[in-house]
Amino acid sequence: MRWGWVGLLSCLLPQLALAETQVNVVGLFHGKAILVINGGKPKTWSENDVTPEGVKLVAADSNKAVLEVEGRRRELGMGQAVSVASTSGALSANGSITMYADSTGHHFAEGQINGAALRFLVDTGASAIVMNSGDARYAKIDYKRGSPVSVQTANGVAEAYRVVINSVKLNGLVLNQVDGIVMEGGSPAVVLLGMSALNRVDMKRDGIALTLTKKY
Repeated sequence: MRWGWVGLLSCLLPQLALAETQVNVVGLFHGKAILVINGGKPKTWSENDVTPEGVKLVAADSNKAVLEVEGRRRELGMGQAVSVASTSGALSANGSITMYADSTGHHFAEGQINGAALRFLVDTGASAIVMNSGDARYAKIDYKRGSPVSVQTANGVAEAYRVVINSVKLNGLVLNQVDGIVMEGGSPAVVLLGMSALNRVDMKRDGIALTLTKKY
């Protein structure tokens, strides 16, 4: 009977992830900030306020908010977000992330590729996840083992490699074995979250909010 429980747990554990606190900054003022925490409703907080989720607004002005989340300080600008793993060890398997558009209408998110922390930009015009070669090396992707391809960019044709990414993580959303393209050089500056990932999620827009929920 004990072995049955061990087998069951071994099947369940890969589907679970440590709970995270996700904070999005959707408004900035002198001494105050409007925050969205864990996908809830926007709420205004003043300096030194502590939210029910344990997020402290240390300082704020029109350019940035200084937050203390799970004992760690982060500086965020308008439209930026951060996800911090909970130290409580609670488990979650919500399989989603909510992002809020910045002043230019773009949706950015902090995430991970193969455990390496990187910044993502949602790009429905990209056929796959696209990253530069430096980010690929940082994520321990041996991209030159991939298939060489030519990619048309604004500056002409560029050399690239088609790869398969082992793991992509954005808050509670985790995708495995995702097609990617690695561009030689430093472009793009952020990882483009293209359709090889977006085809595997449901996308729901609500004003400036964009929620991605895993389908499979």
